[in-house]
Amino acid sequence: MHTVTVDQVVLHVQDQGPKDGRVVMFANSLGTDLRVWDHLIPLLPQDLRIVRFDKPGHGLSDCPEAPYTMEQLVDFAEGVAKALDLSEITFVGLSIGGMIGQGLAAKRPDLLKALVLMDTAAKIGNFDMWNTRINAVAKDGIESLADAILERWFGAAFRTGKPEELAMWRNMLSRTPAEGYIGSCQAIAGTDLTDATSGLTLPVLAMAGDQDGSTPPELVQATAKLCGAEFHIIDGAGHLPCIEQPEVVAELIIDFLEKTN
Repeated sequence: MHTVTVDQVVLHVQDQGPKDGRVVMFANSLGTDLRVWDHLIPLLPQDLRIVRFDKPGHGLSDCPEAPYTMEQLVDFAEGVAKALDLSEITFVGLSIGGMIGQGLAAKRPDLLKALVLMDTAAKIGNFDMWNTRINAVAKDGIESLADAILERWFGAAFRTGKPEELAMWRNMLSRTPAEGYIGSCQAIAGTDLTDATSGLTLPVLAMAGDQDGSTPPELVQATAKLCGAEFHIIDGAGHLPCIEQPEVVAELIIDFLEKTN
């Protein structure tokens, strides 16, 4: 187990592969931890340096008191990169992780070589929507929203065909600290990266599950157009295509890595 401390917050990090390999850094979605990439990582080339981390309030990382801002979450990702002496990073961000990636690319264009945006957008939802969710979690816990969230996360075939695996992802979601979940919701609610993302000049790959109920394909595509990104729709996937269609996602990422080598 590896840890990095940023602004007195201890973050859980996994750093695997050759230290001189091309760096691919992963940031996960709201209500998940770095295990969300477990199906995908084994399908990627073994000569990559794969770095994953649990953002604050998720997984094994510390859970600071809410609220959080997107600027703070970007700073945490930057802190991990600095602590591990990473450079020329290909940053892969899922959902809020993709917002962190956009923010980091705008703040530190010298640090990122390329960006992969998965089921994310420059702006997700609105303040009222997020405030409703925050109030529900504060009152009744994440478990009260779990069924609705899982319907957005996964396509119908996955939900009905893999009940045991679905139960594990539900446990991951429900066991996320409420403080960390609420803090991250507040960060998303206060974020509009439209101007910053439209100014990005690095290579960007964007993708979205065709059954995504959180960031529908048209929303992801609109963000892709802001930064001139290559865009793909992943058939048979919801909000987490790295879980439902890891082979397809791996093929797209490998092709992108070759193009941006």
